Amino acid sequence: MKICETQRLVIRPFSIDDVPALSEILSDDEVMKYSIRGVCDEAATRDFIKWCLQCYDSYGLGSWALIDKHSDLLIGFCGVSPQSFAGNEEPNLGYRLAVDFWNKGLACEAAKGVLKYVFTQTTHQSVVVIIEPEHIASLKVAKKIGFTDYSTHEFHGRTVQLYRLTKSQWSNSLV
Repeated sequence: MKICETQRLVIRPFSIDDVPALSEILSDDEVMKYSIRGVCDEAATRDFIKWCLQCYDSYGLGSWALIDKHSDLLIGFCGVSPQSFAGNEEPNLGYRLAVDFWNKGLACEAAKGVLKYVFTQTTHQSVVVIIEPEHIASLKVAKKIGFTDYSTHEFHGRTVQLYRLTKSQWSNSLV
């Protein structure tokens, strides 16, 4: 079952069978440099995928596997998961790609596919993204896909920028 498809990616739910491939990605220091959790070993990756499966069941959304159409390899994840922030639970967009797939526009492509799914297939009226100001690549992705205004907050002991994209802003960007 797939959630959606883009020009170069299939976006589908994770399965436990994805643990080895995802663990290879999430154990990379570069990939996980800005992660609150840090580098993940196989056990932590298994826990992450189990959390994703729980999100699918209870929330209808979650982080999804990104499959490269050309190679059929799992190259990362992108999705929207519930995030408690400043006393509110909001859908939070997150993405991670294997280093070999950086700087190819795939994070933007995946995020656009996920946002289209969220805003056309669910009742959510906004999505947030939480980014450390030093994470320049992620800031560029967020801006390219329509996130513009932000507010600065403390999150897990780190200074972050919280961006919000509403369904109407997303719809207007398609015109």
